Amino acid sequence: TVALAPFLVRQTALGLSFENVHRHPTVFPGFSDFHFKRDRLLLPMVRGWIEAEVFHGSAVMLPDGELFGRILDPDGLFRDISTISVAGDDIDFWYPNSGTDTLPSFTASHAQAFDEGTIQRMQKMTFGVIGASGTGSPTIEQLLRLGAGEIIAIDDDVAEDRNINRILNSSLQDAEAQRAKVDILADAAARTGLPTKFTAVAKSLWDPEVIHLIAQCDVVFGCMDTVDGRYLLNMLATHYLIPYFDVGVRLDAVRNGPDKGQITEACGTVNYVQPGRSSLISRGLFSMSDVSAASLRRLDPGAHDRQVQDGYIRGIAGHRPAVISVNLLGSSLAVNEFLARLHPYREEPNSAYAALTFSLASAEMFPEPETGVCEVFLPFVGHGDTEPLLGQLEFSKTAKR
Repeated sequence: TVALAPFLVRQTALGLSFENVHRHPTVFPGFSDFHFKRDRLLLPMVRGWIEAEVFHGSAVMLPDGELFGRILDPDGLFRDISTISVAGDDIDFWYPNSGTDTLPSFTASHAQAFDEGTIQRMQKMTFGVIGASGTGSPTIEQLLRLGAGEIIAIDDDVAEDRNINRILNSSLQDAEAQRAKVDILADAAARTGLPTKFTAVAKSLWDPEVIHLIAQCDVVFGCMDTVDGRYLLNMLATHYLIPYFDVGVRLDAVRNGPDKGQITEACGTVNYVQPGRSSLISRGLFSMSDVSAASLRRLDPGAHDRQVQDGYIRGIAGHRPAVISVNLLGSSLAVNEFLARLHPYREEPNSAYAALTFSLASAEMFPEPETGVCEVFLPFVGHGDTEPLLGQLEFSKTAKR
């Protein structure tokens, strides 16, 4: 698989180098005899010039923007690239011999709305969902019913009584048994009999194995509320050129006094983050100081609490109220935002919807356009595998595990 941001090829992650990218003036969807002769001469020469163990390849762009390509493997054989994706305002995926797959019968109704090609692409795609609770479980449910090829669910938490009110398909018996949230959702997915492959990973995102697993996904949904986790996922998407949808929901209510329980705001935001553009930091969701404080809380809760008491870190609020209907709305907007990128259907271009905020208190939605780049993440676009992983010292080989 090859992932691209506009004008950028992911090289480091895959050990891949394109020596020949050119455009066809016609719609001929294949390599000609001339291409075979040229690549057979050029690519081995380039391999001799470059000492690194990387694959070398060539790609062709058709007039409509479609890309296809191949690599020359160490045995001297040409192999088609299974997927080429572009993560821009729109999200494009191209596959060899696309359009020949049959659609499962259960997708017939939504195929009418999003066309068969969209559903065929979803059948081939792997989705990473980080967080399996309030917004994560309905996101997984929607992707499952839309016909996703594979869902990788990441969450190291177990079910508790207090969150059964918003985890789909969970029960009080699951909470009593302290079952992993991802295992509950995996069982529910299996009961549907649908063809989606479901991979449940009861580990933290701050696990190198999880990072490598999510790096292979085509699209990532962030459904977690920790600042350092959202920062890390933004960095992961930047390194590996993955389109990233972040879901945040907030419900505020009066906590004490005669008006206790009265809702003052029910709102949420879906952020679409594309590699090389604005980020969750440049959009003001949190700062690097917030990331540092959250990391300290995760790694050394005692030290974090002391710094809060001493006034070095702003106090951290306890559990916020959570209502399934608000979570479902945020999750639905996120999945529809993905579908709008895969199959544009809005009156305005997708660049007008970098973020979409909803407020139930005022019954309004507020789109925000894509603007500028983030200087924090820009230096890491397309870096792929690095040492330390994602440039985080916590993942250094010399760091304590």
